[in-house]
Formats: sequence, structure tokens, C-alpha cells
Amino acid sequence: MLSYFITVPTLIAVFLYIFPNAKVAKFLTLLCQAGLVAFSSWLFFESRGGEIVEAVGNFEWVLGVLLKADTLSVAFLLLSSFTFLIITFYTFNGSASRLFLLMLFVWQGVINGIFLSRDLFNLFVLIEVKTVVAAILIMYHKGNRSIYDGMLYLMINTAAVLFYLFGVGYIYKMTGVFNMDAAADAIAYLDRSDLLLPFALIMMPICLKCALVPLYSWLPRAHGTPGAPTVVSAILSGLHIKTAVYLFVRVMEMFPQLDASWFFLIVGIVTGIVGFMFALAQTDIKLILAYHTVSQIGMIMIGLNLGDYYAHIGGLYHMFNHALFKSALFLCAGLISHTYHTRDIYKISGVLRRMPFVGVATLMAAMGITGTPIFNGSISKYFIGANADPFINGALIFINLGTIVSFIKFSSMLFGADKGHSGEEYKYHGDMKVDGFKQIAVLVLGTLCLIGGFFGEAFIYVLLHVQVGVDTMGYIEKSLIFLGSAVAGFFLYKYFVKKSRLFVILRGFEIGFRGMCILMGVFFAVMLLSLAFVG
Repeated sequence: MLSYFITVPTLIAVFLYIFPNAKVAKFLTLLCQAGLVAFSSWLFFESRGGEIVEAVGNFEWVLGVLLKADTLSVAFLLLSSFTFLIITFYTFNGSASRLFLLMLFVWQGVINGIFLSRDLFNLFVLIEVKTVVAAILIMYHKGNRSIYDGMLYLMINTAAVLFYLFGVGYIYKMTGVFNMDAAADAIAYLDRSDLLLPFALIMMPICLKCALVPLYSWLPRAHGTPGAPTVVSAILSGLHIKTAVYLFVRVMEMFPQLDASWFFLIVGIVTGIVGFMFALAQTDIKLILAYHTVSQIGMIMIGLNLGDYYAHIGGLYHMFNHALFKSALFLCAGLISHTYHTRDIYKISGVLRRMPFVGVATLMAAMGITGTPIFNGSISKYFIGANADPFINGALIFINLGTIVSFIKFSSMLFGADKGHSGEEYKYHGDMKVDGFKQIAVLVLGTLCLIGGFFGEAFIYVLLHVQVGVDTMGYIEKSLIFLGSAVAGFFLYKYFVKKSRLFVILRGFEIGFRGMCILMGVFFAVMLLSLAFVG
């Protein structure tokens, strides 16, 4: 049963490729994706009664490939199914080729496999396939820049995953199993010192795939490269990167003796700050969004590693929220850049007048990512900082201030006269030239950013099956801090960001393949030594 989530998207991909009538095939695919959402919803509620386990090939659970559906994995499975349903709807009237759709839905099957698999070596295979498929889709339009960025993404991730393979081999040598649960049971009886090396070997590539500082530079190139199709950027930032954060959570659960949370808390804070600093430096709307993925992953890492129950719940909920508002922002950015024939934020204005539905969806998603009160990001950020000490709260406020400043800049294209990059004012208004399916897709995502704020407690209960409550006075306090940050952010943008030479310098900063390889080794060594001498 669980294997259907891997095989069905793959079969959909093959079906789309060989079916003679493309329009009928897309309609049937939309029905299949809706069926997967319904099936994952049913599985979601079935898993409330206990874990659902499937041994592929009917082998013993420690010997074969094990698929397991628990509360967390099924929640991400539901997120995956919903995301690809929205993407299918978005591309329904598009000109995507059969090959593109084939790769797109193979990608879905592989992502679902990562959320369900409990076998370390099987995860290695799925990670490699996911990387190759994503690289092909990044390079799909065969532009010089996209081919360069896609190959860089492929080489960096392939080099990093070798560390993971060595770590898995080390775990197998010590425990005799690849199954994560069985390995965790065996690891519980091993000395802490024996676990440092395999933990660092496995965690380094996962941190790279999470785009933590200093291993982040591949992400803006992959997510924001000019030639990458819009839906590819949306999936990369909204869903693809969540597989890495999900694996981070699972691997941390495997090594309870190693308290590495303090290390990743520091890295998360630095990642959040570096991400928004580089986002402020960009003028390309896709690169602004790409760097904010780095920043928001940093915030998620803070929540997951604070050692506080509410912060952990907030970090998990922020993963789902980020998938919604970042998918919406990338899809809207694709529509805007296609309409205005530019991606330069300073050459676009009047989006709300010319494309009102797209503009509204962009505004709601921007309010989600900045943590505007009553939007979904405000709830997850509230829980992340609910019990944090003053230093961590200060860091969270600073990161969110940077996000606010950046999205004041980003949202400037929504207002003003309806002009394109030539400066000529257009004589028509409205979304006449924007496909209706695309408008509905982005509006659904934007609306969910609002609903996820209004009913945040209910969403958390449904998704994570935990009961948490928002303290009214605490939420009002956070809302007042947000309003103060918004006012400060406006003046910072107007009088500092727009005039500072620092951001011009940051805009040209890049790390190549050799530099990334060096940083992989440095990060691995620092993590290993830190855990050995401090942990």
C-alpha cells in the first residue's frame, strides 16, 4: 500500500509520456493527483491509530526495504501530494513537453520514497536519483547559465553524498543493519565516542542539502537560475529541500547520545542572518526568493534545535508554512517575470493593477513569510520563540527584521504605475493574459497562508497530532514587535539598503565547486571536533 506513493507517480509519468492525446492525458493526470491527495489524506488519519509498516518484497524487517508511515512522514506525504496537485493544475494549460512531465512526476515518486523509507542505503539511492532528476530539470531549457548551475548542483551534491555513503557503511559495520530503527536500537548500547565519526559523515551532506552556512551557495544557483522552469524552482524551494530537513530530524533521532543541538542552533542563527543579507543584495526576483529559502531554513533549524517542545513544534509547522508561501512566491514570480519580460525588481511596478489576482496572492505569501499577524508564518514563528531566552529571541527578531526589509523591497513591484521594464505605461489592466488555472493555483496557496494563521492551532493539531495553544497576550506582544520591526524595516530600506555599497559587493559574491569542496571538509572537521571536545 505505501509503495503506491512511489510507483503511482512513476506510472503517471510513463503514462503521460506515451499517451497520444496530451490534453486528455493531463486531465487524467489531474484526477490521479487528486486521488493521491485523497489517498494520502486517508492514510494520514489511519496512521493516527499507530504506525503503518510495509516490508517491500516480504523480507524480514531488518533485512528488506522497510516503508513506514508515522505521524510526521504521512504529514509530509500529504504535503507532497498537495504540492504536486497544485503544480499539475498550474501546468494544465502550459506547453510543457512530455519529457518534462515525465521527469517531474518521477521526481514526485522519489520524494515520496524519501518520506517513507526507513532504510539507510535505500535512502542513499533515492537521494542520488532525486539529485539527478532535479539537475536535469534545472538544465531543461539548455541555456548556458542553467547548464552551468545544474551541473554545479549535480557535482556538489554528488560529492557530498559520498560522505553519507561512508557514514552508512560505518553504521552497518557497527550494527549489521541498514534499517534506521534497528540501527537506533543498537546505537543505544554503543559508546558516544564511537558514534562521532559516522554521525558527522552522515550529517555533513544532509546539512549541505539543507543549505546551511557555509554549505549554501549551490541553492540560489539551482533555485534561481534564469533557465530553470518556474514550477521546478517552486518545487525545489517549497518541497525538495524539505526532504533534507526531514532527514535531519530522523538522523538526529537515531543518535540520542549525541547532543549536537547546540552546534546546529548556532549554525541555524548564522544561516538565518546570512540568508537575508544576501537576499537584500539581489535585484533578481527569483534570487531574492532563493536566498530567503536559506534564511528560513536557518529559522527552522533554530526551532528544531532549541530543545524546547513548543519551539520544535514551531519549527515543524514552519516547514509546512514555508512550503506554502515559498511555492506561491516562486509561481507568482514566474508569472510576473513572464508578463513584464524582466526579473529585475526595480524594472517592475503596478503588478496589483495589471495582474490583481497574482498581486494579491504575492502579497498574502509575502505576509506569510514575514510573519505578519494572522498569517501562517506568525504562528510558527510565535511558537519557535515562545520560550526562548532573550539572546535567541533577539536573533529571531533580527532575522525577521531582515526578512521584512527584503520583502518591503520585493513588494514594491506590486504598487505604483502599471509599467514594464521600458518605463512605458500599459494601456490595459487585469489578468487577461494570465492563464486561469495558474491564477487559481497561486490564489489557493496564498489563501492557505491566511487560513494557516487564523486556524494555526487547528492546523498544528491536524498535521502533527499535538495540542498547543497560543497565549493571547504573548501573541499580541509578538504582533507589536512585528509592527515595530515593520516601521524600522521601512526606514532601513529607504535610507540604508538602497544606498549601501555593502549589498553591491555581496551581490557579486559566489563560491565555486572547488571552494564548496573545501568548505565541505572544513564543516565536517569543525562539526566532528566540536562534538568531540565540547559535546
